[in-house]
Amino acid sequence: MDLITIFGMAVGLSMDCLAVSMACGMRLGRPSAAQAVRMALAFGGAQAVMPVAGWLAGRTVVDIIKDYDHWLAFALLALVGGKMIREYFEKGEECAENARDPTKGRDLLLLSIATSIDALAVGLSLAFIKSGIAVPAAVIGVTCFAITFAGVLVGGKASDLWGRRMDLLGGLILILIGVNILAEHLGFGVR
Repeated sequence: MDLITIFGMAVGLSMDCLAVSMACGMRLGRPSAAQAVRMALAFGGAQAVMPVAGWLAGRTVVDIIKDYDHWLAFALLALVGGKMIREYFEKGEECAENARDPTKGRDLLLLSIATSIDALAVGLSLAFIKSGIAVPAAVIGVTCFAITFAGVLVGGKASDLWGRRMDLLGGLILILIGVNILAEHLGFGVR
């Protein structure tokens, strides 16, 4: 597989990460470089590991989860997005600084998994065509890192322009991404 094809695949896999990282950047308001790096490392790492897992597992694991992977991604994104919306309404404008940091702990883990599930199937595909996995996994991970890092910072800039309302919008965006993933797998999604 040539490098241009691998890079195109990496960019495609990173689009959910871009949207989610922008939503998180909006929530953070003024994300620090450390927060952007933390999220980029988690998302890039997950995007690099999942194809390897799919490649190693072959049909076994993918066949087990393929019937509900879209439900899992939807549930994880809806959970985090719903929590962001709830915190927006519970805490109000004056308590934005007390909102949980989505670049730490359980939220970061859930978002990393939710945005990288599709990379598992990519790894399986690469195993079927008898392609190596080291270069694709590295390119996917590095590409996702860069796109996620930029997404967090761009989301933060949007928050500077539009204020705390971006926290509400960020939660809605996460839920809509989950709904779209679910709809795509059920044959109704927007590509």
